[in-house]
Amino acid sequence: MKQYAYDDIEGLQALVSEEFGQWSEPFQITQELINQFADLTGDHNWIHVDEERSKNEGPFGTTIAHGFMTLVMMPRLRGKPTFEITGYNAIVNYGSNKLRFTGPVPAGSSIRMRSRVKEVTQSPKGTMVTQEQHIHIEGQDERPVVIYELIIIYL
Repeated sequence: MKQYAYDDIEGLQALVSEEFGQWSEPFQITQELINQFADLTGDHNWIHVDEERSKNEGPFGTTIAHGFMTLVMMPRLRGKPTFEITGYNAIVNYGSNKLRFTGPVPAGSSIRMRSRVKEVTQSPKGTMVTQEQHIHIEGQDERPVVIYELIIIYL
């Protein structure tokens, strides 16, 4: 696996690409997980937790995962790394540039993710790496259900 020093901005530019990396392993979004997330967040909207009502009245014919639930699955969906950034003292999540929930994730679906390095810049705080991450429902590779630009700072 190729290694890059966190402060080698010129070297890290080699990671910037229009191409997405490999798919992660799929992960199934069960109704039990959706219910647990609803309990954790207090968001018990019927479209997420009421299976009978969602089947009869909902626009998707079943319950769907919360958008934020799908988003927080990203650490679980990390694929096998193809590079390593070395030499830093800490990594911090700086935030995001873009977040879109572009489609529903029905209960029982399996999701997977792929990402790409979109930008590497030096800032007074450290080295900022922006990754574009897409989550898809397995078998529906043409359109992501989540698009997210994550900004990480290496200190």
